[in-house]
Amino acid sequence: MRFILVIASLVLLTGCLDKNAKPFEVKNLAKSDIDMVADVNIREWRQLTRELTIKLYKRNPKELKKVSGMTINTRLDQLFPAERLPNGFAELGYSDGVDAVPLAFSDEYQGDRVFALMAGITGMLNAAYDGKQEVFILDDLDQQKLYNAARNLESIAWHLNNRKDSEGQLYILSNGISSDGISNYSYERILGKLIGIQDLMADIISDKTSRTINRVVQGAASMTFLPI
Repeated sequence: MRFILVIASLVLLTGCLDKNAKPFEVKNLAKSDIDMVADVNIREWRQLTRELTIKLYKRNPKELKKVSGMTINTRLDQLFPAERLPNGFAELGYSDGVDAVPLAFSDEYQGDRVFALMAGITGMLNAAYDGKQEVFILDDLDQQKLYNAARNLESIAWHLNNRKDSEGQLYILSNGISSDGISNYSYERILGKLIGIQDLMADIISDKTSRTINRVVQGAASMTFLPI
C-alpha cells in the first residue's frame, strides 16, 4: 500500500512541473542515475549511426544500387528495427558485429559495402550494451565491452579514411575536400562522438563497479578487432 502511495504522489508531483519537462514514467523508479545516463547514450549512438548511414549512402550511391530496388529508408529499417537489432544478415553471410566490418574493405566482397560497415558498427554497439535499448538497476553493463567498442571505432575510422582497393581507390568515400576546396570532415566528427560516448560510459561503469578496464593498445590499421 505504501508503494502505491509513493507512486501516486510522484505522479501528482509531475503534474505540477513545467509542461515542457519530460513526463514522469513509473518504470524510471527501477532506474538509477547511471541507468538513465546509459539510456541517453544508447539513444545517442543509435541516432548518430543512423545519421552516419544516411551520409555514407549519399556519398556512395553506387553501393545502394548493388541491391535492386534498395532505398536508404529500407536499409535504415533493417539496421534499426522497432523491436530489437538482428543477429546478422543473409546477404552478409550472417556475419555480425565486428565480423561484418572486414567485408566493407575486402576486394573479394562485391556487395553493398556501406551496409556491411554499418551492420558491423550497429551490431558491435548493440552487443556492447548487451542488446538493451533501456537499462535498469538489475542490469549489469560491462565496461570492457564499451571500451573495446571505442577502440574498434577508432580502427574503423582509420580504415574508412585509408583502406583502398587494388586500383588505389578508397573502398568507401567519406571525409574529403570538394572540387571547390570545401573541407568535409562531418563523418569523422560523428565517429569521434561515438568513440567519446563509449569511453565515457566505460569509465562510468568502471567507477560504479570498481572494475578495472584493461586498456589495450591496438594498431589502428589492424583488421583484428577487439572482442565485444
